[in-house]
Amino acid sequence: MSYNLLKGKKGIIFGALDEKSIAWRTALRCHEEGAELVLSNAPVALRMGEINKLAEIVKAPVIPADVTNMDDLKKLFEESMKHFNGGVDFILHSIGMGLNVRKGKKYTELDYGFNQKTFDISSVSLHKVLRTAWDMDAINEGGSVIALTYIAAQRVFPDYSEMADAKALLESIVRSFGYHYAVRKKVRINSISQSPTRTTAGGGIKGFDGFINFAEKMSPLGNATGDECADYCVSLFSDLTKMVTMQNLFHDGGFSTTGITPGVVEQMEK
Repeated sequence: MSYNLLKGKKGIIFGALDEKSIAWRTALRCHEEGAELVLSNAPVALRMGEINKLAEIVKAPVIPADVTNMDDLKKLFEESMKHFNGGVDFILHSIGMGLNVRKGKKYTELDYGFNQKTFDISSVSLHKVLRTAWDMDAINEGGSVIALTYIAAQRVFPDYSEMADAKALLESIVRSFGYHYAVRKKVRINSISQSPTRTTAGGGIKGFDGFINFAEKMSPLGNATGDECADYCVSLFSDLTKMVTMQNLFHDGGFSTTGITPGVVEQMEK
């Protein structure tokens, strides 16, 4: 059901790879709510994914950009502003890659070269996106930026490895840049800490299926789906949340504040 919550708004969605990705689901919901979109991802991801299929559905151009490259980001914003004939109203940062995780390296055995690249892609890229938009005055007054994160930034999930550190840095950038952008143009910057979700990226984490089942039993409302996360993104992009900024917002069915549940106890007693 559409409520036209984003009618007349224009936004950039980073990170849509395939139908499983939260960025993909969010692009669909934003389109349904009346938004005009630009889709962006790294050139290698564009070759691997199916983003052109999404572009046809939401009637959006696809503009490649390596989010670690400031020249790419400048070109992305220039082309987006030309396409929109003005600034953008919202941005979704749905970007993450743990190189040590992909290489099977344990947290205690990190390759620091990989680690630096992980931080650059998964965290510092948000700062680079915001810095580029800041320098170009690309985000309209009262705009909204969302970055996707995970509770491993606050609690230990051993197999999440270096990505836990990356998400902690990401959330810090949300707060710090959020302050400056709020003062300058009332732009809100928040992170959404989502339930474990069966995305292509999530599937690369060791023991992921078992953890999804655990989280389901630990969450009073159950795990939040990708589509439900997309709904939450729409609400934060809309004018209904104009006073929400610099927050890490848990969207996890209550997992983050639940100590134990009968379902988990029963599982442990088997």
